[in-house]
Amino acid sequence: MTTIRIANQHDQAAWDNFVHQQSNASPYHLFAWKTAIEQTYKHKGYYLIAEAEQAICGILPLILVQPPLASATLCSLPFCDLGGIIASDQTVVSALMNKAATLCKELKAGKLELRSRSMNNGSTLSEEQKVSMLLPLPDSSAELLAQFKSKLRSQINKAKKNGLTVSFEKTPQNINAFYNIFANNMKRLGSPVHSRQLFHALNQAYGEQLLLAVVSLDNTAVGAGIVLRAGNRACIPWASTLFEYNRLSPNMLLYWSLLEQLADSGCKHFDFGRSSYNCGTYKFKAQWGAQPQALEWQQYDSNGELSEAPQSNGKARNIIEQLWQKQPLASANFFGPMVRKYITL
Repeated sequence: MTTIRIANQHDQAAWDNFVHQQSNASPYHLFAWKTAIEQTYKHKGYYLIAEAEQAICGILPLILVQPPLASATLCSLPFCDLGGIIASDQTVVSALMNKAATLCKELKAGKLELRSRSMNNGSTLSEEQKVSMLLPLPDSSAELLAQFKSKLRSQINKAKKNGLTVSFEKTPQNINAFYNIFANNMKRLGSPVHSRQLFHALNQAYGEQLLLAVVSLDNTAVGAGIVLRAGNRACIPWASTLFEYNRLSPNMLLYWSLLEQLADSGCKHFDFGRSSYNCGTYKFKAQWGAQPQALEWQQYDSNGELSEAPQSNGKARNIIEQLWQKQPLASANFFGPMVRKYITL
């Protein structure tokens, strides 16, 4: 018989062990995501755990995001591409869904959102479709480099010849260097930035399962990225470079250095993150050999019924982005986290 309950801190080791063993789980499913989000943004996590004969047979991580003057969302998971149910069979999936729907009502949340991957491949996708870009990794970085086309290898070499270097030290100074680049890029794109504290909290919560790379020219940090790991799977939620240094190809050295580290440490699957099918970022990731897999984000109303996701207003979004870009950087960095904590994307 399967029982469902809300996990507590004593369940973390067993929960994470279950995640490490599941081929369709992601680093976001680890308890560390909950820890960092709760610590930084005070959104409460409700991590559902299914058990049969005292063993975990399924999980559903949920975080409640309650914006001011708006209905709450129970989301799996906010601020990332993937969450959703990991379960041994359909019976467990149904049991977790029923519990999530009940919890949604109890918490008076307006909707339940689950984020997962479908089995669609690139041949059936439209340009509006959001996809994960996935790259299988060989046994070594030497084998991976040999798989690349000569143009890609020359771009990597160009970055090295331009005098760029990479540091993997996870010091507070390097996390701050990452954040300064990331925040600069977010303002340029017209998007509110996450709190600086989030990245320090993630570093503490994920420990050795978080990889930080900072690309520098002389003593100036010009690019940086964060990778999260779970078992032999890794993903890169955030990577940025300073626009004025892009002529030196810091992004090529950044991604190659991370892939090199991962391949040589036994990682077998790398997720480049979310892109719109066939857009610019999609093509950048595809050149490394990554293949698309469709993302399926489903919304349910408070009765547990599947509902249509609201369509975004592209014109209004463009106006907001333009206004945000005109702010001074200090202002954007101050107000950005206050807004970003309620944007679940």
